[in-house]
Amino acid sequence: MKTLFIAGTDTDAGKTIIITALRAYYQYFFPDLSTGLMKLLQTGVEGDGEFYGRFFDDGVIPLRFDAPLAPPVAAALENRNIDLGLIWQSLVKLEQSKDVVFVEGLGGLGSPITDEFTIADLAGSWCLDTILVVPVRFGAIAHTVANVALARHHKVKLKGIIFNCVDFCTEEQKNQWTPREMIESLTKIPVLGYFPYLEKIDDLKELAIAFSQSINLELVLPESKD
Repeated sequence: MKTLFIAGTDTDAGKTIIITALRAYYQYFFPDLSTGLMKLLQTGVEGDGEFYGRFFDDGVIPLRFDAPLAPPVAAALENRNIDLGLIWQSLVKLEQSKDVVFVEGLGGLGSPITDEFTIADLAGSWCLDTILVVPVRFGAIAHTVANVALARHHKVKLKGIIFNCVDFCTEEQKNQWTPREMIESLTKIPVLGYFPYLEKIDDLKELAIAFSQSINLELVLPESKD
């Protein structure tokens, strides 16, 4: 069994598209493997859970809060606590029933999940194999380096970086804003690829094909079943 944690540099990195395309890829190209999908928690009445629901009927979100704010702030507005134990138990239960599990974080690695813990704290302490999603835009080099440094500080098992074209961008812009060789040299983390901008994101097969054609999957392929 393999669990992959999809983290980002910020709230608009496109983690939800990447994790949806990743699961679609597994479903189409590894149909004998059962997959599970989980988001740590959701803030906001409408969010990633509703997006997942367009494609899958089994996405797991252990905790939800109404306000679209940082989790500790949203929880405080409802006089509730964020139970990391409940989130962990939900993950373990999902891992016990699936061959491969995909877990989406929220915000960036530095985003708080409680008053005491960030996403990086959680990914590191739970020993989750992690992929960092970075939007292709001006400033991405600094954001990538900073997030990799944060991941390293918290001993996150960072396996690779995916650059996500959240808006249309040319090859020249990709090369200038997110130069692969420079970023790999600065971070010592492999760039797995550049996920393309797609005008329509309502077809799972198209998402799966786009993922297979753009991302080097060597480091994220499923482990052999016992």
